[in-house]
Amino acid sequence: MRHLITLAVALIFSVATLSAQSAKDLPRTIYSKEWKAGHIQGIAVDTKKGYIYYSFTTMLIKADLQGNIVGTVKGLLGHLGCIEFNEEDGRIYGSLEYKNDSIGRGILKQENTTKHWDSAFYVAIFDVDKITREGMSAEKDGIMTSVYLPTVLEDFEAKVVSNGKTLEHRYGCSGFDGITFGPKFGKSDGKRYLTIAYGIYGDSSRTDNDYQVLLQYDTKNWKKYEHPLSQESMHTSGPAKPAGRYFVYTGNRNWGVQNMEYDATRNFWFLATYETKKSDFAGFTLHVVDGNITPKKQTLKGVDYAKKQNVLTLCGRGMTDANHTDVRGWHFDKAATGMHSLGDNYFYISHRKRNKPFQSCTATLYRFIGSETKPFVLVE
Repeated sequence: MRHLITLAVALIFSVATLSAQSAKDLPRTIYSKEWKAGHIQGIAVDTKKGYIYYSFTTMLIKADLQGNIVGTVKGLLGHLGCIEFNEEDGRIYGSLEYKNDSIGRGILKQENTTKHWDSAFYVAIFDVDKITREGMSAEKDGIMTSVYLPTVLEDFEAKVVSNGKTLEHRYGCSGFDGITFGPKFGKSDGKRYLTIAYGIYGDSSRTDNDYQVLLQYDTKNWKKYEHPLSQESMHTSGPAKPAGRYFVYTGNRNWGVQNMEYDATRNFWFLATYETKKSDFAGFTLHVVDGNITPKKQTLKGVDYAKKQNVLTLCGRGMTDANHTDVRGWHFDKAATGMHSLGDNYFYISHRKRNKPFQSCTATLYRFIGSETKPFVLVE
């Protein structure tokens, strides 16, 4: 038995070493080319097959690692946000929102359509092997299925009484954006859960929106929920509730977690956000959750309508918020439009560029160092 354990450890170390070597050998930058679309929302990489994927709000782009375009998927009239490559099934998973707020109305204006839908939230799932040419249809070419998330809609549409005032959107929920795969919080192995992070409205007048809200889903039996998405007749097939709900105290961040990425190297969860409108918070734009620490049942600060919830712990790295000493993070805004963990502390991180009316992204290779003032350094 001892020999088998030693052999298993050696194999794991060998795989990790190969992963590190391949990461070092990857291109330092990968340019998306310019697109007349919404801004870059997320990136995902399949190093085995050699492809990178870009989400540009209403379209998905597939390219090789030299930047040559393989194909594009268009026709979405909702907000395609953060995306993640699932190594277990070889598909891309992304957040997809349809809602009547400033973002939703902006997308419809951009796409020159007068259509309107009731609010709905989906995980979009792309069979990327079928993406072989530019201009493919998300609805008609058999590339994309979707799974409906009623829990997100419930929090988005809820009205709550907080500090004696009736407010819309429980926990400030504006939908969801960040998405990744990783183990159950508090563990480093076992089943991988699809994990999503809420968008949060940036309202400085309320106290119940200072947590990032994360939901974990077991996708083992999701095939029964998957349906092609018809934007003329939106389906409502999806799990009734998540496998777990978790909270991360960071202070309010405008639009919540934009990109989320799990990194198995340290069992860390990276949360990339925009800044805050609340002046009493430092306004870090990158936080890291320590997945090695078991969630704690706690009363939520500033939330007087909720029972005790599972609260996650930020890792002991980065700068400390002077007014909230349990909040640590960094001022690093690039990751909010895309990041992908390659293993052994290597990441591709989005560099967004706008050349109106065009948008582009340069995925740039970084290494995580986690110093007090600097989370990443460029790989030379």
